[in-house]
Amino acid sequence: MAGKNWKVGIATSAVAAGLLAPQAASAQAFYLQEQSSRGAGRAFSGEVADQGVQSLWWNPAAIAGMEGVDAHQAVSVILPKGSVDNVNTLIVRPGQSAAAVGGSQRSRDPINNGVLPSGAIAVGLTSRLALGLTVASPYSFTTNYDADSWARYSADKTKLRTYDIQPSIAYLVTPNLSIGAALNIEYADASLSNYLPNLSPLLADGHQELKGNGWDLGWSAGLQYRAGPVQLGASYKSSVKHNLDGSVTTTGLLGPLAGQNSVVNANATFETPWQAIFGARVAVSPKVTLNGQVTRMGWSKFDAIRLGAPLNVSIPENYRDTWSFAGGIDYAVTPAWTVRAGVQHAQTPTRNGNRDARVPDSNRWNFAAGTSYAVSSRFTLDAGAAYITFKDTTIDRTTAAYAGTAVQTPILMDGKLEDAHAVVLSLGGRFHF
Repeated sequence: MAGKNWKVGIATSAVAAGLLAPQAASAQAFYLQEQSSRGAGRAFSGEVADQGVQSLWWNPAAIAGMEGVDAHQAVSVILPKGSVDNVNTLIVRPGQSAAAVGGSQRSRDPINNGVLPSGAIAVGLTSRLALGLTVASPYSFTTNYDADSWARYSADKTKLRTYDIQPSIAYLVTPNLSIGAALNIEYADASLSNYLPNLSPLLADGHQELKGNGWDLGWSAGLQYRAGPVQLGASYKSSVKHNLDGSVTTTGLLGPLAGQNSVVNANATFETPWQAIFGARVAVSPKVTLNGQVTRMGWSKFDAIRLGAPLNVSIPENYRDTWSFAGGIDYAVTPAWTVRAGVQHAQTPTRNGNRDARVPDSNRWNFAAGTSYAVSSRFTLDAGAAYITFKDTTIDRTTAAYAGTAVQTPILMDGKLEDAHAVVLSLGGRFHF
């Protein structure tokens, strides 16, 4: 085995090991944080402590004490770049020596460009009580590896869409303290696939695709405290346990494997991470406000993917809990015009030895700048731009086709992520009625 140590998990194929394990574009693993153009312009460094409908996704207490009706609409364009390269990936067919996996040795820009819309609306019912609603897509991505990619047994085409509807209620307990709570109604729709090796390297690959969807629930809660120039905020967003009803379709297997060509209905479950968010905004002068935000993400909830009957397998993911830290500044050039900037550092939840081509994630830095302009008393325009750099890292997760059978075929992944970066452009506006 070329001196390699490897472990093989029990799975029906590599596609199961990659279920809902998307590549990162801007936040951590498969979480997208672009839910506010104002926040994007300061690297999301003050959202949990800021007030208004634009901060509602991060903290349901943000709308307490508001008057009238506020609405926020934003769209972000995510433009990722990078390459996923082979180093020495091997395939071990039954009764054969380990051999090079073959195929194209470099996959350029496998993460597709994306457009991420978001929006929120809130209404002040009384001087203390407000209701709000956000619509977001916090876990969404599309990737596309070529059919001859060296990573084809780990990842081919992947698409995930989540739609989160968050009705919120907020109450101003005192002039300084507000509290809020929300329900997260989340729909997930996933389609992902990979190739399967036939027993002879002279035969074309087979193929497997998993599709599934379902509605599930979570919750959020938060508070804010204001004392003079200081605004403090804290919130918690629960994990959502997703249950997807779908199917696994296997085609193109030949010879002794041909009997595995089928369409099997199956249920899959996985959990998204919880978030604990803490932040502060301090107005150090009438024009300058400093922002800081710390987020702890409970990625260890994504410990495994569990496929129900008739497959009845559990695929370990072994994600770790992570931190992100952000700092920023808002500067009021005029009463109508504000400019801002920020920096964020975020850890990857993926671990060495468990990172595959479907999730070539790594630690990253987010450098952002933005602006807001009050066109009128009823409409404010927001814009933000960010440049995100990803640390080079390894692609090193061993998988196995036909695991647990006499024809178990390990794929000993040995690759790397290089020169990965992304540009994110965000435009939005707030309407007051």
